[in-house]
Amino acid sequence: MGPVVHSPSEEYRALVDKAYSKFARLRDFPPYGRNKWDYYFHKAFQVYSKLWKFQQEHRHQLVEVGLKRWEIGEIASRIGQLYYNYYLRTSDSKFLSESFIFYEAILIRDYFKDNDKDAPLANKQLRYCARFIVICLLLNQREMVQLLMRQLRTLVEEFSRTYQGIDAREWKVVVQEIVRFMKADAACDISRPLRYSVLLDPHPSSIPMVDRLEGVKPLRLEDAILASYYHSEVKFSELSLDTFRMLQALEWEPSGSLYRTRVGEPGSKMSASGLVNPVVEEIPDPSLPPNPHKYILYRPSVQHLLLVLATVCEEVPANSCVLLYVAASGKSARLMSSHASSANLMMDMAAGNKIVSLTPTLSLNQLSISQIQAYMKPGMDGIDVDQSDTSTASTPADSPRKGHYGDRVSTTESSGSSSPGLWLGSRRNPGDNFLYPSDILPFTRRPLFIVVDSDNSAVFESLSGTERGEPAVLLLSPSLQPDDKGEGVPASVSYPNSCGNVFTFFLTAPFLAFCRVVGIQVSTLQKGQLEHTEKFFSTLLADLGNILASSTSISHVWARVLYDPFLRQLVLRFIFCRGVFALHSKFHDKPEFLPRCCPALPDEVLPTSPVVESMVYYIASSVGVADQFEFKGTSVKRSAGSGRSSVESIIEDFNNHGLGN
Repeated sequence: MGPVVHSPSEEYRALVDKAYSKFARLRDFPPYGRNKWDYYFHKAFQVYSKLWKFQQEHRHQLVEVGLKRWEIGEIASRIGQLYYNYYLRTSDSKFLSESFIFYEAILIRDYFKDNDKDAPLANKQLRYCARFIVICLLLNQREMVQLLMRQLRTLVEEFSRTYQGIDAREWKVVVQEIVRFMKADAACDISRPLRYSVLLDPHPSSIPMVDRLEGVKPLRLEDAILASYYHSEVKFSELSLDTFRMLQALEWEPSGSLYRTRVGEPGSKMSASGLVNPVVEEIPDPSLPPNPHKYILYRPSVQHLLLVLATVCEEVPANSCVLLYVAASGKSARLMSSHASSANLMMDMAAGNKIVSLTPTLSLNQLSISQIQAYMKPGMDGIDVDQSDTSTASTPADSPRKGHYGDRVSTTESSGSSSPGLWLGSRRNPGDNFLYPSDILPFTRRPLFIVVDSDNSAVFESLSGTERGEPAVLLLSPSLQPDDKGEGVPASVSYPNSCGNVFTFFLTAPFLAFCRVVGIQVSTLQKGQLEHTEKFFSTLLADLGNILASSTSISHVWARVLYDPFLRQLVLRFIFCRGVFALHSKFHDKPEFLPRCCPALPDEVLPTSPVVESMVYYIASSVGVADQFEFKGTSVKRSAGSGRSSVESIIEDFNNHGLGN
């Protein structure tokens, strides 16, 4: 008896079932830690490659037996989701580019356009559009985002007219989210990329050596945990504006062939790895190291954040560093309820404590609270949290103090808040939702680079000097930030025209943040002025890095991180941020507006040092706002008295002082 011969339609349905099964299997794996996800991802890629090729070869026969165009779109959409999730797992931008190709093909071919679509099919189309917007945002495809926003708005209006209910209201909120997100991030549309660009920033091979390592090896940024928990924050889907900016600042800027749009049917080629239509082009400079791996945590619980941190610290290689970025309020939700809108309240109730996937069909199963609490018990797996640290963290009266521009002051005095940590919780459950500095202590057995953007960031100063093994680097935001009127508001307050937290903005787009502080609309700058000034700023920042690296008083804690281009960039931008607020006439005598760091940076880069003061002066003069600052350096006063303000004369003056060589 010969083998059973299946019809194309039967074989197609069998492939669909197998592919969907592989797709669903991926939900069982947490997106952190060593597991078999890579193996199952490749298995899913192989099955979808076979399915895509099969429907191409038998398209006519399958259409005759009832294959719908939206079914083809569903396959392409899932392949795009696979590529996107592979990017989330690896931070490899080429997979993000591949995801874009498949999503764009769906748009061009109108796979989801069906005159007879029901509510489930309409929801599929809306989810596809929302996912595509996220991918375009990450690829800086702003024109495509605008096109998709218009399409999404039209689809939601049509959906609301046809289908009444909760879904329609939720999709209206999604439209409002992306409109608000794009408005808040509008300045980045015309600026340099937020990613590290070797065309504008120093190539890793040109970063100067630091002699003050004191027998320890330099560190490389291996993993980054980016967590955000603000009520009423600017966000789209499960990506807040602040984490979106930080994510980009920790990646290389691809260019050239990687962004070349390819024409033709996607998925027509396969590689030996089994991936569909792999990117064969390379980043122009193949000598660049891979992007640091990033974990995006959207509104995590304290237990979940610590579990991810524990897993990452357990697996980080030797001579590598973990970056922990947390943006959250120091006040409980009850104190902030007056700032919340009804729409955000609804979203808070629907939000789960999970790692962002941005692809609903690949949402990950959650660990039970009992499992997490058991894991975090004192004494288990080497985590010996000292509960007594909690009380001392809020009032470190015995903490060492520095001068006016010192990198450490009394926490209670600087924060203006009696809360003991950062609030990571909902309005309905006022339980143990504070992240305390003592929660982080067990993980200081590994090198940590900690960035806290909060109105209560100063409580984390208590970590410095109490680490369990490796000295941690801390960059701490001011407790207040200027609003649109130049007045001080807590970082947790999202005012109507909020453009994200100022401190994070300085760390990711420093010149744009400077313009925001001095009240300049970037769109009003003369043609070419923005580009020239940003290039000039990059030159100043590189020279600042050379001066910092050559300091004879720099701590080995800072010296170790200056070898990594991403960490070095964050440190230099922090120095500039501190200089701007310390020299601005409106904020210079208000400690609550000054960012802080631990341990102390060398005196050569204090705000009153010649290099920092000159840098702020030249940038301020290039956009005509030098009168907003108070400069005390004699070299700056001489330059100001000369009456020169053009970028060209400022560059010449900068070179004459020996700072531009």
